[in-house]
Amino acid sequence: MLTHIDKNNQPKMVDVSDKNITLRIARASGEIAMSKEAFDIVESGAGKKGPVLQTAVIAAIMAAKKTPELIPMCHPLLLSGVDCEIMPLENKIGYKLSVSVKIEGKTGVEMEALTAVSVGLLAIYDMVKAVDKSMQISNIKLDQKIGGKSGEYTRDK
Repeated sequence: MLTHIDKNNQPKMVDVSDKNITLRIARASGEIAMSKEAFDIVESGAGKKGPVLQTAVIAAIMAAKKTPELIPMCHPLLLSGVDCEIMPLENKIGYKLSVSVKIEGKTGVEMEALTAVSVGLLAIYDMVKAVDKSMQISNIKLDQKIGGKSGEYTRDK
């Protein structure tokens, strides 16, 4: 049953007032593949728009905080923390961005983690697109969810 649709088939925001406050954590990740030239510019810090990876982290954190403004029906949340990690890809040229979002609240933070990854990767694209317009963002996914009524979820590798 879809929780964002009422008995009259109209959109609604889920009422979480009867839910318990619990620790909730969501971790998501995604990748951006790019040319060797673009990668070298990011690594050297020679990008004309500034420090690419640091800017991507800031963009990801801001996106997590702004998720209710971007995704319909998301509850505004007072996040406890947002942690980001960017690392070079192992099998191709580019980066993997992982974001973990934490809250003590009545609803989960999966959408905040997924939005953070998406916007963080878009920030990388934006800052390097002058060198490589063929970059590809892919594999954006929820890796883990802890807490809440549905319990724990961990993606199989």
